[in-house]
Amino acid sequence: MSTYRRMRRQARLARRSGLQPMMVINAGEPFPETVGVLLARWAWRYRSELAPVGMAAGLAAAAWWLHHTRPHWWLPIAVLAGVDAWAVALFGARWRFPTIAERVYAAITIYVAGIWLSAATAVGPKVTPLPQALAIGAVILSVPWWTHRRRRAKVRLERKLQAWPDIAKAIGLAGAEVMSATVDVWGWRARFRLARGQTISDVVAKIPAIESGLGTFRGAVRVYPTPDDLAHRCEIRVLDVDPHAGAIPWPGPSVTSITQPIDLGPFEDAAPCRVLFARLHGIFGGTTGSGKSGGLNVLMGNLVACRDVVIWGIDLKKGMELGPWQSCIDRLATTPEEAITLLRDAVAVLEARAALLAATGKRTWEISPGWPALVVIIDEYAELADEAPDAMSDTDSIARLGRAVAVTLIAATQRPTQKAMGQGAVRSQMDLRICFRVREPRDVDLVLGQGMLRGGWDAHNLNAPGKFLVSAPGHDRPKRARAYLLTDQVVTETAARYAAYRPPLDAESRRAILAAANTRPIQDAEPGDDDSPKAGRPSTVAEQALWMALCRASLEGIGVSDLISATGMTRSTIYRHLRELARTGHVVQVSRGRWRARTPEEPSP
Repeated sequence: MSTYRRMRRQARLARRSGLQPMMVINAGEPFPETVGVLLARWAWRYRSELAPVGMAAGLAAAAWWLHHTRPHWWLPIAVLAGVDAWAVALFGARWRFPTIAERVYAAITIYVAGIWLSAATAVGPKVTPLPQALAIGAVILSVPWWTHRRRRAKVRLERKLQAWPDIAKAIGLAGAEVMSATVDVWGWRARFRLARGQTISDVVAKIPAIESGLGTFRGAVRVYPTPDDLAHRCEIRVLDVDPHAGAIPWPGPSVTSITQPIDLGPFEDAAPCRVLFARLHGIFGGTTGSGKSGGLNVLMGNLVACRDVVIWGIDLKKGMELGPWQSCIDRLATTPEEAITLLRDAVAVLEARAALLAATGKRTWEISPGWPALVVIIDEYAELADEAPDAMSDTDSIARLGRAVAVTLIAATQRPTQKAMGQGAVRSQMDLRICFRVREPRDVDLVLGQGMLRGGWDAHNLNAPGKFLVSAPGHDRPKRARAYLLTDQVVTETAARYAAYRPPLDAESRRAILAAANTRPIQDAEPGDDDSPKAGRPSTVAEQALWMALCRASLEGIGVSDLISATGMTRSTIYRHLRELARTGHVVQVSRGRWRARTPEEPSP
């Protein structure tokens, strides 16, 4: 029996039994929507696209009312339209019209609408050609509105967030509500109020699910605490495109003093990542190929442009990383022995400056070109701890006591474990931490500090060399940035440009180094395979100052009195060093009392 016949048979049986058909209304099943409701819902959904139509209809209605009640207002309306257009064109940036194009468009629209309304008020909106002018003007002025990128992005955002309650329920964040949302250069951001018992850690754990629910690409979602730091609120940022997908060329030095914040690269919202390095010890951490060397190059490119900082470097990879900056580095140690000497001299500077401050009743070293800060940059700190363990006590002293006297330590390493940092206090004294990509999530806490991974500092998810997170005073939110790219040619040109402007250490620091150097014999140095006078030259600051003066001397040589002025050493000390350098074949005595460095072409004695 067919279904239709069965239904009719069952209906006849029901009537014979006295049953009557009835309708049951369920509270969970709404009535069918009428055409008017559907049209109203459609108009509300597309209210942004229909805004020009609504504005034209509103103008026509206002013109009809004004013409019948206030026709003499046509002149004030025209004047007011001109004043409003002028104000928007000049001061529109204060009223959410940030670009010139937006201000010009708003001013033209206001002026054209005001002139039409003035004419329609005077003669009536139905008088030809006012209706035709309204229609044509509405179409022409609607095109920029419909094609505006920020408006379309905002509309997409509103429609996407309408589905947020269902998304939140599906991903386990039921009850989280959208408080506000804005569109920016690269995507959008929204502030959320979480349900009772939910925290930002729960949201961070749901990032992959949020990306799936919002339909974004992987790695597009960022979660930050809100500026008010309330536990039940968070900010979610979603990128439409990755602003750090490609390398960003270095624009040049951003500072002229170490007391100014250094621009390391842009954040994802295009704001510069400015970090203050004065009186702060720092770590550059990250796995091999993560961009640590690029970050150090950005730092060096800014430091060499500062006239109030002296740079010392330790690079136990034979100067492979810091070597291109050697002309701007006051001292560069490439062997464990040189590194030990350099750090001992840094401690001597620290102690001398501390004694001077105590004698003068001051608490901090005032940084200036005459009294420069001293920055010691150590590449691959773990190698130093392995190859020169005797230097670890000196790095501890610098880390604990160096900030007040402007002696700063910057260390670069892959995994700054306590063992790699020399079992001392260095790691705990590093208040400035820059983390490039790390291999494992647990390494995030090693670089940035305990508990940072749970707070959203996901450095293990950084997906390109040069991307980093910075934790420092003023940078307490996990915002991704990308370090500028300095090519080898840019490094060479920058080092050559600023080599002649590097400041010397202050007299008090030089005296402390000389006092420490006089207790150590000058090392015998043999010229290297390239037979260059630079090979094997002494490593203390005084000896390097003497060597630089000899290298800059003309063929006629430089007098001992000039060497005394250049180095601050005594005459007897200079003669002792000159004799030692002459014995090892590094200098040539041009005439009595005048010396210069031996050129590579000259035969060694």
